[in-house]
Amino acid sequence: MNITVLAVGTKMPQWVDHAVRDYSKRFGREIQFQLKEIKPEKRGAGVNAAQAMAAEEQRIVAAIPAHSYLIVLDERGKAPTSMELADSLNKWQQQGDNLCFIIGGADGMTTNLKQRANMLMRLSSLTLPHGMVRVLLTEQLYRAQSILHNHPYHRE
Repeated sequence: MNITVLAVGTKMPQWVDHAVRDYSKRFGREIQFQLKEIKPEKRGAGVNAAQAMAAEEQRIVAAIPAHSYLIVLDERGKAPTSMELADSLNKWQQQGDNLCFIIGGADGMTTNLKQRANMLMRLSSLTLPHGMVRVLLTEQLYRAQSILHNHPYHRE
């Protein structure tokens, strides 16, 4: 299974890159994990939020791997437990789905992009920094995989 995370934003703090890299190495051979950074649109000087989101949408859509089950991270999305995420991951693996998670930019994502998604997912009801979202998503995907393999990383 391939898991791609498309994240709007570049130049994250070093601890973000280190943590994402650390968790992604733990997946093993079953999951090929890749984080792709999407260049954010510059704000100001005649570029409003709607224009910026539209430009970012074009970059995101161009980067979505073909035939991916699309999961957009959104504050109004479903907030699965770790066990529910593991169940979903198991189902997606059995169906042969490749996953693509999208983390939007500072102003969010267009309605069109959200409607295109197979699923809207929320990691927290709190507003989180974009770098933290990358780390939390990668960790939770690793946790879901460890649950499926009865690895002691996750304890109930």
